[in-house]
Amino acid sequence: MSDVVRWAAFSCVLVPVVLVGYGISLAGAAGAALGLAAVTAACRVLLRQSERCAARPAPVRSSGHRGRRGGTAPGARKGGRRTG
Repeated sequence: MSDVVRWAAFSCVLVPVVLVGYGISLAGAAGAALGLAAVTAACRVLLRQSERCAARPAPVRSSGHRGRRGGTAPGARKGGRRTG
């Protein structure tokens, strides 16, 4: 994850420099840098959260009580007339 943070920091510095080079005011470039830093921080938080969720083992589902009609074998007929 350190590579991601390094690239994000690099872009937060590079983008305002390029904007000033193209004639945008310092205030506008600083605003862009702050916006990029906020988006980077939010993405980092979400990335950490998803890594934590991925590291957790999946819950085991029990095949306990299946409800009112869940006990019939597949393909079995319910009710109806019987011939024979």
